[in-house]
Amino acid sequence: MPGPRQHSRSSPHRTTSRVRSPSPGRTSESQPLPLRTPLPVPAWGRREVWVLGMAEGRRGSRGSRGVPTVSQRDLLYEEALYTVLHRVGHPEPNHVIQASELLQYLQEAFQVPPEEHQQILQRVKELEKPIFCLKATVKQAKGILGKDVSGFSDPYCLLGIEQGTGMPGGSPGARRRQKAVVRHTIPEEQTHHTRVINQTLNPVWEETFILEFNDIANASFHLDMWDLDTVESVRQKLGELTDLHGLRRIFKEARKDKGQDDFLGNVVLRLQDLHCREDQWYPLEPCTETYPDRGQCHLQFQLIHKKRATVASRSQPSYTVHLHLLQQLVSHEVTQHQEGSTSWDASLSPQAATILFLHATQKDISDFHQSMAQWLAYSRLYQSLEFPSSCLLHPITSMEYQWVQGRLKAEQLEELAASFTSLLAYGLSLIRKFRSVFPLSVADSPVRLQSLLRVLVQMCKMKAFRELCPDSAPLPQLVTEALRTGTIEWFHLKQQHHQPMGVLEAGKALLNLVQDITGDLHQCQRTWNKIFHNVLKIDFFPLAFLELQWLVAKRVQDHTVAVGSPVSPQMGESLFQLYVSLKELYQLGPDPSDREGVLPLDGFHRWFQPAIPSWLQKTYSVALERVQRAVQMDKLVPLGELTKHSTSAVDLSTCFAQISHTARQLDWPDPEEAFMITVKFVEDTCRLALVYCSLIKARARELSEGQKDQGQAANMLCVVVNDMEQLRLVIGKLPTQLAWEALEQRVGAGLEQGQLQNTLHAQLQSALAGLDHEIRTGVCTLAEQLEAGIAKQIQKLVGVRDSVLPEDAILPLMRFLEAELCYMNTNLVQENFSSLLTLLWTHSLTILVEVAASQRNSPLASNRLKVALQGLYACFHARGCGLPQEALHTATFQALQRDLELQAASTRELIQEYFCSRIQQQAETTSEELGAVTVKASYRASEQKLRVELLSASNLLPLDSNGSSDPFVQLTLEPRHQFPELAPRETQKHKKDLHPLFDETFEFLVPAETCTKDGACLLLTVLDHDTLGADDLEGEAFLPLRAVPGLRGCEEAAEAPQTRLPLTYPTHNGHSILQLLEGRKGDREAQAFVKLRRQRAKQASQHALRAGR
Repeated sequence: MPGPRQHSRSSPHRTTSRVRSPSPGRTSESQPLPLRTPLPVPAWGRREVWVLGMAEGRRGSRGSRGVPTVSQRDLLYEEALYTVLHRVGHPEPNHVIQASELLQYLQEAFQVPPEEHQQILQRVKELEKPIFCLKATVKQAKGILGKDVSGFSDPYCLLGIEQGTGMPGGSPGARRRQKAVVRHTIPEEQTHHTRVINQTLNPVWEETFILEFNDIANASFHLDMWDLDTVESVRQKLGELTDLHGLRRIFKEARKDKGQDDFLGNVVLRLQDLHCREDQWYPLEPCTETYPDRGQCHLQFQLIHKKRATVASRSQPSYTVHLHLLQQLVSHEVTQHQEGSTSWDASLSPQAATILFLHATQKDISDFHQSMAQWLAYSRLYQSLEFPSSCLLHPITSMEYQWVQGRLKAEQLEELAASFTSLLAYGLSLIRKFRSVFPLSVADSPVRLQSLLRVLVQMCKMKAFRELCPDSAPLPQLVTEALRTGTIEWFHLKQQHHQPMGVLEAGKALLNLVQDITGDLHQCQRTWNKIFHNVLKIDFFPLAFLELQWLVAKRVQDHTVAVGSPVSPQMGESLFQLYVSLKELYQLGPDPSDREGVLPLDGFHRWFQPAIPSWLQKTYSVALERVQRAVQMDKLVPLGELTKHSTSAVDLSTCFAQISHTARQLDWPDPEEAFMITVKFVEDTCRLALVYCSLIKARARELSEGQKDQGQAANMLCVVVNDMEQLRLVIGKLPTQLAWEALEQRVGAGLEQGQLQNTLHAQLQSALAGLDHEIRTGVCTLAEQLEAGIAKQIQKLVGVRDSVLPEDAILPLMRFLEAELCYMNTNLVQENFSSLLTLLWTHSLTILVEVAASQRNSPLASNRLKVALQGLYACFHARGCGLPQEALHTATFQALQRDLELQAASTRELIQEYFCSRIQQQAETTSEELGAVTVKASYRASEQKLRVELLSASNLLPLDSNGSSDPFVQLTLEPRHQFPELAPRETQKHKKDLHPLFDETFEFLVPAETCTKDGACLLLTVLDHDTLGADDLEGEAFLPLRAVPGLRGCEEAAEAPQTRLPLTYPTHNGHSILQLLEGRKGDREAQAFVKLRRQRAKQASQHALRAGR
């Protein structure tokens, strides 16, 4: 096998050529014609004629025959058909296979009629076929065999195409055929070789060869890889020896011919199995079965054409033709999507993608030129057709990745620079008009604007843009100026839409203009500013606000001057709406602390100052008219079960809410003037409340006239009271609704001390007091209607037969109350119903007190009244749904309850209660001014005996004329009815002794149960013995029996404790229980008890007079 140096010359008759390391921008054409810029793209839908190097009317030639001049469309159509008809290579996975489908698509894309299509197709079929070529690039290899002593190789490749040899896959003959080396299968003049890479197992060549072939079905590609073997001495080889494996190679080299290269492997491929473009690693096949793993070789293939017979290919550069074809197909794709009401997403149909791929491959157009053509086509079409600007990002990225300025000719550089400038200008024009081009009414407008900005940003960042457009200003500066100019243009356009005819119409037009500007600024703040800031770091909202507020301020100020003073109601309403809109616009601006300088709108409220009286009067008159109309239409019927006021109350609440809303809208900046305006609003609101009360009462009287049903009149009165209560609640919210607290903070030192309290709060309290009075009057009227019924039922209660039980006797009263209170609860709001219950409770207690006083001496009647009081309490409390307990437990109720308890008690219960009170009095007495007695008491439960040791008395009063006394003590167990069999006991009498020492013991046989009852006590009556008259009373002491040791489960003490009891007197004015008992004339027990107690009280009073107390 000859070395590569023997192939350094090629025969002049060779039909193949070698391309060494071609530039990515070069095409296969050797002498392209000058590039011409196509005419501007017309409106789509028309069939356009481009001039391709020939003037119209000029005749061309095809072969030896003259034919009429054809249009650019026909030439481009011919080029596309030629591309499809002479397609070679295995189809790509996503491409269209059938040629008929591609031809049909081209007919539709170029809008060619069927007959004309057939004529052009027949003409293209008659054209000469192109020269088919395989563009093969040997990239590199890896893992090849090391044939030299050093363990490396000096590899090079021989490659070519074998013509006319079929290789049916899989047969043994095919296997042997594939292992044949190039020098055995391809003539020497058609064989190509790469350079030699010394001493490597992973060589890199990056060499490209153009290999021609005739019939792809019977052609195969062959590549052999060899190790160059040069003549070396044994000493040189031993110097390269590294291991025993290298020594074996030396012996093997010695057996072969000198200078013979070593075979490393080969690659054999059928061309019909290749795609139009291939880029793969192929395994190196061995000649024999030895060393089956010989490494891999990286190869790239492209099936291209040479000498295409079309006019376009012969007269124009491949890049230009491809650009025109791309424009034609893309415009068709976009038009098809628009007809289907969808947006093109830059995805070509399989037919278009297949045709463009075939054309670029056959014409050997580089990836860079394809990206450039795509950029030029898309950037031009974007300026005339509507499709997403994001489609431009891919060609921008591809061009940036592959950009090398030197690969383009001057015409191409000029065309590319013009495309940059054109798209930049067009994009800035869209940005200037972005409000109309990207309206927010279309959902994807923000996305489309952001996409356009990103395209411009990426384009301006390109190395190509910076090199071709070095004088272009920075993109943020250009966009900022476009936004500023566009904002001013938008304002003047809006102003033209609102052309007034007079002063009033001018105000309405100006209002609409301000509202449009405010709406636009809101959109800028919420949407547009984020987009411009995120992409270009431009704060668009402050820019737009500053421009627009300058333009607005002048026009508003001129308008307010033209209106003058005084301001009519109609003009005042127009000015108020303008003021509110302008305030909203002004509040969108920067905070005063963040501003630089004064804004034209600062202090704009002063322009509207003459209109304030008109605004306030208009607010009040509108509210008054609405209140009058609401009352006149009110039927005084509750709105529902839960809403117990009528329609006028709802309308009134709405009126007050509107007044508060107007006040908040006004929000006058000047503190002192704002205070006066608030005073006026409060005054008008309170006046409206009182007017409403008068109107609603008059309406109730009007509807009640001629009403025979008193219940219906009561219903209306309930509704009126509820309406007033609702009004009171609304009025009470004025401080919050009008923001008094914030106003007070704003006014600060501008007001005198207490001026706010004395004005606003005084007005409010006066109005609330008036409403409270009206509500109380209405509730009192309702209460008066029920009080008579309650009094009547209580009086009937007393006159019921004695045989009727108290619980049954009060049933008529309870039924009456239940019916009336349920009715009132249904028709009154809770606040008014509670007020009514309070009035009725007070009245009921008054009636009961009067009746109880008249029935003081009748326990039966008092018992019924007691049960009635309990029933009334339960009724008015209603298990927590009525009056609270603290409201029911008044002093009158507690006194009445106590009196009725006593009046209804039996004589013995009263006597028992009397002794309970005396025991309580004894416990509370600490003074010994009457003296004291000392006793020991204990109870022996085993014997049921009460043992009393009377020890002494001390500090007794001298009741005799000699300045002393003759004391003795009488011991009685009280009440007598509980101890009927125990007679009183007495001690010995001591002469002239104010400190007697008795030291006497008494025992009483009594059961423990009786001793533990309420009121059970030991009564110690200290008397002064008189020989001639009745004994005098020194005092009384009461020892409660239940406290005696040994009772109530207490263990009997070993030694009873001493108890010192101060002496007391009965009350001289009479005990209340004694008064009740005294009234029971027919009760002997009561009279006897009263007589004894009165006697003691008389004695006590006499001694008190004698002692001067």
